[in-house]
Amino acid sequence: MTKDVIALTERMPDALSVLAGLLAGGPDLLVGTTGEGAVVQLCDAEGRPLVSIEAPLMLQVPGEAARLLGPGAEPSGDGPAWWIEARATTGVPQAEQLAGAFAARLTMLLGGRVWPPDAPGTAGAARPVDVSGITAVPVPAAAQPAVDMLTDEAAVVLQDRPVVPMTSWLSEALRATVESDRSLQIVTPPHCRLSLPTRMLVQSTPSRWVVQDERCGYYDGLTGAVLRWQDGAFSPDRDESGESPVADAFTEVQATGERQLIVSFRTLHQPEADLVLGGALEAAWQALTGGPPAGWGTSEPAGLIWSRRQLTELAYGRAPQPTWTVVVGTPERPAVATLRVIRTSEGVEEDVTLTLGYGPDEQLPLEALPELAGELVTRHGLKTMMCQLREARRDLSAPPRFERPPLPYAFVLGPAEVREAGRDIASRTPLKDRPVQLGPSARPGYYYPLGDGESAESWTALEQLVRHLRGAPPL
Repeated sequence: MTKDVIALTERMPDALSVLAGLLAGGPDLLVGTTGEGAVVQLCDAEGRPLVSIEAPLMLQVPGEAARLLGPGAEPSGDGPAWWIEARATTGVPQAEQLAGAFAARLTMLLGGRVWPPDAPGTAGAARPVDVSGITAVPVPAAAQPAVDMLTDEAAVVLQDRPVVPMTSWLSEALRATVESDRSLQIVTPPHCRLSLPTRMLVQSTPSRWVVQDERCGYYDGLTGAVLRWQDGAFSPDRDESGESPVADAFTEVQATGERQLIVSFRTLHQPEADLVLGGALEAAWQALTGGPPAGWGTSEPAGLIWSRRQLTELAYGRAPQPTWTVVVGTPERPAVATLRVIRTSEGVEEDVTLTLGYGPDEQLPLEALPELAGELVTRHGLKTMMCQLREARRDLSAPPRFERPPLPYAFVLGPAEVREAGRDIASRTPLKDRPVQLGPSARPGYYYPLGDGESAESWTALEQLVRHLRGAPPL
């Protein structure tokens, strides 16, 4: 299993401190770079990487380290911290010691903490790790630094950490595998969970979460299907009838009473010079949590303080290519959103999925949804919005266990979609609850209640509504 070691330093790494860390293996190791200089690699005598070290990431958002690494991971200082990730090459024990020694030297010089605290090599950081005679296993040149195994069918990444985040190196591995028509397959022990952005991207791309299991070998952490390695990739095992069995571990679920509220919406803006993005997401965050987002970034951890202006500058700098970002809340109210900015022939679209977590004794802000919908219709160019409820973890991470799919709670049409469907059709539906008109009468939107979000009847209501809006005959 590949080992990741993370240095969380209290002061910004400078050239001398990084050099001291790089000397953790002695002066004979080779140093190289990849990823356009963003990744430094300590290599063996043949130039094969032993440890890949990501560029330092400043964390200005309180709670981000704890969200991904667990309690006690935050540095003790009051100011920002720097997250430096070192990834040891598979199958070389000394490589893990080298990564630990590198991280320990940085924190010894700059203050802070190493995760995991018991990483090999941290205790002897003052002396070089003996890597004489060590040879790394070669990986095909087409592989990214993050990839542990590459075949014609899949790129396999091995992970062992409390939560697998969508880090910059993992997002780069995902991009490269999609472009090469491969499947990204993330292999973890059974105690690992996926962060919400990682789960969403795994589900929306040809990717798979492979969970090790002592009883069946491997299973899919999101579907439970038993897997086996065949033809260069993990794929569902089939019995004589062609069915794939479900791992017993996947079905071992205990009810906790924790719930999630999922609000997904799309807005459209004209590409004007004074356009500032992120307003709809900020309005939703304010309405549902009482405050603005805490931080954002193009990967996890989301280290930047929330700034609509910086988000806009990034999106315009990348246009016409889309921009994907993750937005996070405070530890007191778990909330994570993904925001994708897309330049289309119609204008600038923002595609947002905001998920909030609640404990068994916490009240969900469902009464705020109609008013939020009205604000998005009148001020933020709303096209559509879907509100859903589900039984799932308050911390928003995904365990390798069965979780019930979300149930629809409400649906919203913006003015342009109402006009396309026809105002008479949009305002008169077969649902038992009348729609709520939003915005001005000249260009209204509509909020459609779909039930209590706790029974499958809400799916029936949504299907009836969609068929009605499309002009299809009722079932």
